[in-house]
Amino acid sequence: MELNKIEDILEKYFQGETSIAEENQLKEYFSSPNVAQHLEQYKPMFGYFSQAREQKSTYEIPLQTKKRNVAWLSIAASAVVLLGIGTYFFVSEKNETTAVASQAELGTYDDPEEALKATQKALALLSNNVNVGIESVHYIKEYEQSKNKIFKQ
Repeated sequence: MELNKIEDILEKYFQGETSIAEENQLKEYFSSPNVAQHLEQYKPMFGYFSQAREQKSTYEIPLQTKKRNVAWLSIAASAVVLLGIGTYFFVSEKNETTAVASQAELGTYDDPEEALKATQKALALLSNNVNVGIESVHYIKEYEQSKNKIFKQ
């Protein structure tokens, strides 16, 4: 090969612009015994590729396969499902008993005086809430009067 051609390819190689065929030419050139004196410094670099290709690793990688015991996994999954179903029925039964008890307590008084006190208490609560609403209406009336004064109709 021409020395100038090798130098051009080498320059392109260091700029990262070579093709695979040009890189193969460089490998062939530097693996031959006829390397120019001023290019001798690059010989180990291109010689490394051919040496690395021939090297083989003697180290064995131990492959440890993890065996999952599917039987234990399925037993655990079924236990979780059963626990979830049991919890659901326990909670829903508890809610049903409290709902029945609260329905039984609504509006049933054996003593008329106790019923009267409960009714008075409920009406007082209702009265307080209505009075708060009436106070809000009073503010609205003041606003209407002020608006009518500003914007005479």
